[in-house]
Amino acid sequence: MVVIPARNEEASIARAVRSLPHDTVIVVDDHSGDRTAELAREAGAGVLPAPDLPRKGIGKSNACAAGARALTSRWVLFTDADTWFEPEFLDAVAGWAEANGRSLLSIYLDPEYRGIAEHALIPYARALAFCGFGCVNVPHALFTGQCLLARLDSYNFIGGHGAVIEHLTEDIKLSMLAERHRLKLAAARAPGLGHARLYEGYAGVRNGIERQAFRFMMVNPAIGIVILGSALLAALWLPTLAWLAWEKQWIGAAALALVPTLLLWPWYRHWSALLAPVAVYWILPALGRGLLSALLGRPVRWKGRTVRAVS
Repeated sequence: MVVIPARNEEASIARAVRSLPHDTVIVVDDHSGDRTAELAREAGAGVLPAPDLPRKGIGKSNACAAGARALTSRWVLFTDADTWFEPEFLDAVAGWAEANGRSLLSIYLDPEYRGIAEHALIPYARALAFCGFGCVNVPHALFTGQCLLARLDSYNFIGGHGAVIEHLTEDIKLSMLAERHRLKLAAARAPGLGHARLYEGYAGVRNGIERQAFRFMMVNPAIGIVILGSALLAALWLPTLAWLAWEKQWIGAAALALVPTLLLWPWYRHWSALLAPVAVYWILPALGRGLLSALLGRPVRWKGRTVRAVS
């Protein structure tokens, strides 16, 4: 079974529901002010109203917990309303988790980009994030709740989303609880099987980076330091290029001019890699804002609510 927590998702909820097998989806309507619930029903989902949000509670965890309480299936997939899937997705991920004895599986989906800001910034932001993960080697930071498969008995054993309802980074807290109880978990990619709309425009990317900054501060501040240091190191590209041109080192300047595009090509994979040099500088204000917000503990606006990070 699939649980989709949804708050004001009328633009995407029908696509998410229709991409999954019939009679497998429960949409938990998190007090939406639009037609989310109506469109989810029309697409074939069962719809539950989310219970009132407890004090200090986070809407997504509250909705996920409500959806899980209605299930008796062996496996449950928690996924966001801005995701959609190929027909073989559920069998593939549940089969892999079953065969490998995993109780929780965090799945990275193929991102969809629209507009210049998303094409330029999201691949570069992902590259910086995985640079931080790799250098600091903190597995919890890889665990994301955008698409999370859980064996229901194990999920209930650790308390599920109800145990992390006050945490903005509920996915990381779930992974920590699972490891504390010696459950096996993993993060994996499902290339070509699942898709996700990550952030909308520059404002969405900036807000996403701000939320991720809380994640890094909670797991290990060194991740944020590595990411910021990598971004600042990359920003030396243009001054160095200008210096080589000033010194008339044309061969070196020509070679250096290609470095951002070539190094980041695996993250872009198509023409948008030409935007990598722009992304190197465009992302710096968002990174600075995110770091400052995390250090000062500023509240974050998410889905029309103001939420604060809880460690």
